[in-house]
Amino acid sequence: MHERHLDIVVPDDLGAGLVAVKAGSTLSTELRLEAMHEGILVSIEVYARALGECGRCLKDIDLPVRVQFAELFGYPQEEAFEFEILDDHVDLESLIRDAVVLALPFQPVCRRDCPGLDSETGQPLAELPELVSDVRYDPRWSALAGFTASTDTGIGTNTGMGADIHVSDSREEK
Repeated sequence: MHERHLDIVVPDDLGAGLVAVKAGSTLSTELRLEAMHEGILVSIEVYARALGECGRCLKDIDLPVRVQFAELFGYPQEEAFEFEILDDHVDLESLIRDAVVLALPFQPVCRRDCPGLDSETGQPLAELPELVSDVRYDPRWSALAGFTASTDTGIGTNTGMGADIHVSDSREEK
């Protein structure tokens, strides 16, 4: 078993969209190579910093990225391996790139409860606490605002429209 630490300079951005590991930054990798009967088992742990902007308020963010994975590189033979050893070398570039990109958040946020931007002024709501409401409404659900759960049937009643909805259970005796 061989263990190695490698610092790799990223030649091109890893990721696209709101957050990426930028070109020129360093990937810190811990490698463990183990000889197996079928080939070489490579275990990798990668640490990096991703830069970008919050998907809600557009503030600059700096996110830690940590990825762990293992892959078996098979000796060239009749059996098909997804990854093979070629001339006593294993190519880890595509594996590391794919793992880091898949670990990046699709919708990065500066903090979990980031309120985003004010729709009228474009100012970050975190800087305007008087505009932040604890109650959030989705206008797509406004038609259901009067619908509440009923305690007697388990189905529900509509108290906002003036009419009650009642569904009888077919198992009830008449």
